[in-house]
Amino acid sequence: MANIYDDVVEVARRTMVLFFIVDTSGSMDGTKIGTLNQAIEDVIPEIRELSENNADASIKIAVLEFSSGARWVTPAPVPADGFEWEYLNAIGLTDFGEACKALNEKLSRNSFMSDITGSFAPAIFLLSDGAPTDSYRDGLDMLWNNNWFKKAIKVAVAIGDDANKAVLAEFTGDDESVLSVHNPESLKKMIRFVSVTSSQIGSQSTAVGEGAVDEVRSKQEVFIEQVNAAYDSGDFDEDDNFLEDW
Repeated sequence: MANIYDDVVEVARRTMVLFFIVDTSGSMDGTKIGTLNQAIEDVIPEIRELSENNADASIKIAVLEFSSGARWVTPAPVPADGFEWEYLNAIGLTDFGEACKALNEKLSRNSFMSDITGSFAPAIFLLSDGAPTDSYRDGLDMLWNNNWFKKAIKVAVAIGDDANKAVLAEFTGDDESVLSVHNPESLKKMIRFVSVTSSQIGSQSTAVGEGAVDEVRSKQEVFIEQVNAAYDSGDFDEDDNFLEDW
């Protein structure tokens, strides 16, 4: 007698893309880019495990670096179970506007958001230690007219005192999604926290809201709540952040 479970077909999961947008300008050279490379490499196994154990979505990873121009390290999003971090070098200017244009081009169903099983809105993680050296307004305006970007979880980490937090807030949409670090240990903690937390929240279904915009706006709010809880619990001590500078 045939088992009634023999013909059960595994339901295809949706996809959530985690974007790392990394400033690799010359000011990032040395400890900053070295710490960033090591921290992201170290957190990838956790992202891989999240994806493997997630009933709602599989996680893919895409990496864009920007300095004098912008370059996709990943020609297409890579499934977390097969992703290996490529160590980045730091040299050149801070062409943030070029990064915005490059990201806008890929946030489309004709490009990085084309998964046939459907996609959750992405989680976009920007890391920078400076200010734009190009005219960034047109590129950023393009992003804010992109529905995938508007629906995304967006967070930026300002590395050191020279990071332009006002510009980073323009990117994320609010000050609370711009997190500051001033030493290697804080950067490592923040990369792990943001990568894991945004992946957890972004790759889960939610019953909040009737439409996708409401759904992901609530995910952004949940992320900010998690950030505030981390500070309240002492996971990120703002006083300790200034004990060791770059």
